[in-house]
Amino acid sequence: MKYPVIHREIRVSGRVQGVFYRATAMDKALQLGINGFVRNEPDGSVYIEAEGIEKNVEMLIDWCRTGPSFSKVTGVTVENGMVCGYNGFKIER
Repeated sequence: MKYPVIHREIRVSGRVQGVFYRATAMDKALQLGINGFVRNEPDGSVYIEAEGIEKNVEMLIDWCRTGPSFSKVTGVTVENGMVCGYNGFKIER
């Protein structure tokens, strides 16, 4: 059975830059079979576009609420988006 792919735009705020948030988010996304990207934003937040089956994308979103051990997440917002057909997951600079 093939599951539908969903797209979520995730913005994470708090102490999330300079604490390996992007690298560990990429590791988690790859473990979950999620495609997309993660990048630092000028306002100090981290922005993620994630595509995959709903259960796995929701698991990534749950992970984002905590992040890596050195981070301190104060907020996570999630919006639905159009599936772009990303191939793999990368860190954007």
